Amino acid sequence: MIKKISLFLTFFTMLFLFSGCVQRELVISQPDIRQSQDNTWGSQTNVEDEENIDISDLDGNLTESETVITEEKPEQRMERITFPVEEYNRLSRAGKGTVKGSIYVQDAYGKRVPGSGTRLYLNPVTTYSDQWYKESYIGGYKMEKADPRLFNYLRFTAADSNGNFAFYGVPSGRYYLIGTVTCGTECGYDTPKNIRIATQVSVKGNQVVQKDLNRMIE
Repeated sequence: MIKKISLFLTFFTMLFLFSGCVQRELVISQPDIRQSQDNTWGSQTNVEDEENIDISDLDGNLTESETVITEEKPEQRMERITFPVEEYNRLSRAGKGTVKGSIYVQDAYGKRVPGSGTRLYLNPVTTYSDQWYKESYIGGYKMEKADPRLFNYLRFTAADSNGNFAFYGVPSGRYYLIGTVTCGTECGYDTPKNIRIATQVSVKGNQVVQKDLNRMIE
């Protein structure tokens, strides 16, 4: 009797093992959690696609196009001064100010062409940005590539379809307000041109500053 029971148990065990009823181990992959510790001013921009933002238009004097043009000879560019780290470290990172206005170009008859959906930014006035303003924007010289650390001190926004824009949470200080209007046949050009505009603006405390960014069509 005992021998029959033993054979029965052995047969049942083997049947269980080879029937595929053994549970397989489940491996659950953990999600890749990345926690950003970037609390710089640049990370607080109100442009949604932050990864696609560049500051290449601070590297030269735009006239017709922001696209890269391949030339036979290497283009000569003005050397930038050394990035003044201590000067930028003294800048305020938090604020309550507001800068708002409209960006547009205007012809001799008063007709306005707004910078619809264009990107604008505030660039703190420093010796570094002063060089860009005087040599590139005013002087027309093309500059070497801007130091990537500059991005941490820029504030970005975008204009609406009518060219209206606003920056919020701006720290007290002086800034270059910069934007570009793309204009073609409506400005009398055969091909579209990107017209860059820059001016200075000052913000103090929770002040709301109204400042249009405009330029006459040449």
